[in-house]
Amino acid sequence: MTETSSALADVTTNRPQPRASVMEIAAYVPGKSKGSHGVTRHKLSSNETPLGASPKAQAALIDLAGALELYPDGSSTALRDAIATVHGLNPNRIICGAGSDEVLSLLAYGYLEPGDEAIYSEHGFLVYDIAIKAAGATPVIAPEKDLTTDVDAILARVTDKTKMVFIANPNNPTGTYLPFDEVRRLHAGLPSTVLLVLDAAYAEYVRRNDYDSGMELAATSENVVMSRTFSKIYGLASLRLGWCFGPDHVIDTLNRIRGPFNVNGPALVAGIEAVKDKAFVEAAVQHNETWLPWVTNELEGLGLKVTPSVGNFVLIHFPDEAGKGADAADEWLLERGCVLRRVTNYGLPNALRMSIGSEEANREIVALLSDFLKK
Repeated sequence: MTETSSALADVTTNRPQPRASVMEIAAYVPGKSKGSHGVTRHKLSSNETPLGASPKAQAALIDLAGALELYPDGSSTALRDAIATVHGLNPNRIICGAGSDEVLSLLAYGYLEPGDEAIYSEHGFLVYDIAIKAAGATPVIAPEKDLTTDVDAILARVTDKTKMVFIANPNNPTGTYLPFDEVRRLHAGLPSTVLLVLDAAYAEYVRRNDYDSGMELAATSENVVMSRTFSKIYGLASLRLGWCFGPDHVIDTLNRIRGPFNVNGPALVAGIEAVKDKAFVEAAVQHNETWLPWVTNELEGLGLKVTPSVGNFVLIHFPDEAGKGADAADEWLLERGCVLRRVTNYGLPNALRMSIGSEEANREIVALLSDFLKK
């Protein structure tokens, strides 16, 4: 060992040391928000709604501006009541958080410890891996079938160390989903001591007869929870707001470890109005119902493969040839101020994820990709 490396070793060992599992975490990297020259025409990298937030939610936010010195309701009572009324749930079995990310992390902290294992699918949401490792547990990745969660692959990886299974349904970034009979089959195959977490962040967009968010299963089971977010169809991503519904004993566990004021006041008042504004939500659904198939058909017409999606985004696969791959397409779009999402960190190096945007954005991206493939 050289004198320099020896000195460096002394410095790094003579200071507080993080847990080993934390240092194994690859920090979450969000999608880009700006084009190559700092100018953004269309940002379609974060699955944000092109319709913005409900005017009623915006008005509630403005009304709160004169009371920012006051602490918010630490129990999110009015918001839980509003959510419960809209969805027909028991408000005492709901917990709210700073985005569904916080809820997912609380579940991991509440139920996982070193020596435990938690399973998620091959192209599942990256926050699962972070939450599992942060809790000191070991992530187990189950391969997918046709970019779709594979129930048999998950069940084959369950051991006596398994304490939790995370399923994003629909899944991000693939846009695929599990029919509810498959979710029930998964649940039936799990030991009663394993907590099944159904992450339904994009549930409001799905219009398939064989889909269910998992609300009923969470209502009738002792080991199932369903998480939701206000960041997508409700357009409140900036406020960070999410919630979870599950058995009393799970909600009690999470309430013991969450922060005393984990949801801020602006998020609370905006969330109440957003969840009640059914007309606004339906308008967002109809926009997606119009433009999701249009974008898919147009991109396929260019010769690109698009994974069938039920969310508000599509996963676009590019040719395996020089100058035509996802990296080149990404650079081409960024040069023109259009931002899509690279998904290399999801194990999909030759694909881009495109959020469904405004009519103008959708048409422009398709036109630019057409030019790119012709050049």
